[in-house]
Amino acid sequence: MISTHNLKYKYPGGSDIVLPDILCNPLDILLVLGSSGVGKTTLLHLLGGLLATQLGTVMINNTEISKLSGSRLDTFRGRNIGIVFQQNHFIEALTVLENVIVAQSLAGNKTDRTAAQNLLERLNIGHKANSYIRDISQGEKQRVAIARALINQPKLILADEPTSALDDQNCKEVLLLLQEQAKAAGSALVIVTHDTRLKDVISNRVILQ
Repeated sequence: MISTHNLKYKYPGGSDIVLPDILCNPLDILLVLGSSGVGKTTLLHLLGGLLATQLGTVMINNTEISKLSGSRLDTFRGRNIGIVFQQNHFIEALTVLENVIVAQSLAGNKTDRTAAQNLLERLNIGHKANSYIRDISQGEKQRVAIARALINQPKLILADEPTSALDDQNCKEVLLLLQEQAKAAGSALVIVTHDTRLKDVISNRVILQ
């Protein structure tokens, strides 16, 4: 479960942004909508502990992440939060499988090539496991990004603009993958996007203005 209370953030040299309180329970899907520049990615980074909370609280499974720092925060994030970034930040010199396994290592978990391969298979990308990231398509990269986010069976999945660059068919496929995998892992899923196509299929939503 993730919840926030009275979150505010001040950009360096800029204005304050006040963010709404949110609550997302296990197996819930929350859609955070808003146009560019309203603070969607800032909210996602606060939820994921990538930005330090300046005012207010972020609670994940009864842990207030603003009270964690350094290696404790890194380990907690790696084991409890899976993030599908807008920019995927892959290691181009590694294979698809190796990019997924790296996420296990960063979380302090034992690497499990079989689990990583099985997850890739579930996402219909197993046949590309030994391909280099630079040699696969954008749609395939999106599936690898989802696999990397899910490999540690996180309690919370955060997805930043996972469909906005995709056509309608790939949009549907990626959304279905996220929903299916979140359900399989018993995770809460928060999708941050300006892609209004998603509001037709996800009723639980917050609109940033």
